[in-house]
Formats: sequence, structure tokens, C-alpha cells
Amino acid sequence: MRVEQIAVFLENKSGRLAEITAILADNDINIRALSVADTADFGILRLIVNDVEKAKSILQDGGFTVGKTDVLAVEVVDKTGGLAKVLKCLHSAGINVEYMYAFVNKSGENAVLIFRFEKMDEAIEVLSKDGFTLLSGEQICAL
Repeated sequence: MRVEQIAVFLENKSGRLAEITAILADNDINIRALSVADTADFGILRLIVNDVEKAKSILQDGGFTVGKTDVLAVEVVDKTGGLAKVLKCLHSAGINVEYMYAFVNKSGENAVLIFRFEKMDEAIEVLSKDGFTLLSGEQICAL
């Protein structure tokens, strides 16, 4: 259950994030999850959206550098220790987390953890075997 994510590289200056979100909104692209990482000179905006190809195309047309990669979305109960349980499972299997971010869905009962792994297939196997729920991009957009 891989989920497509886009990554947008942007200058670390006022208004760039607002510009990107306006472009997406003006083109009916719904952002379901996002993460921003920055350095002194640039930022990386990671997005899960309802229409990956359209978002990638319109942002590239707007002059942004956009990449696409696969991530895993893991649903956990939104309570103390939910993240720790997933990370313990991954650590026990020797799987390294490249990066992650999270969000809580509307019901407030579950959280969704977005992970990027070097060994994606192994992560899928280990998490599935341990009973974790992996979500598709369509399922994330339906939350």
C-alpha cells in the first residue's frame, strides 16, 4: 500500500508557501497531509494530495521543482504509545526511518503516520505481519 507524495523545493523566503497553496487551491487540489522541512536557503514541502499528477504538473508550470516519491501511511489508534509501538516494530526488524510526519483524522480516534523508508518492501511486509493497517492514497483522501 504505497502512497504517492510530491516534494516541492522552494526558496526559504516569505510568501513561497502561500504561493504554492494558492496554486493548488485555485486548481481544486486538496491537501490531505503536509510536512515542511527547511534550511537557511531552501525548504522541502512534502504533500499528499487528491490528484498527484495534476498537482505536479501545475506546480512545475508555475516554475517549482517537483519530485514524486512513495511513502507508507500507517493508521494507529490515537493514544499514548501509538507511535512508539510502530517504531519498536520497525527497529526490531532493522528498518530505518528516513523521515516521517503525522496527522489525526476527523474522528480523532486514529492517527495516520506517513513514513519514508529506504527498504519500502521490507517495511510493508513487517508492518503488515505485525497487524498494522496500511492506507492507500485513496483512503487518505477519503478521511
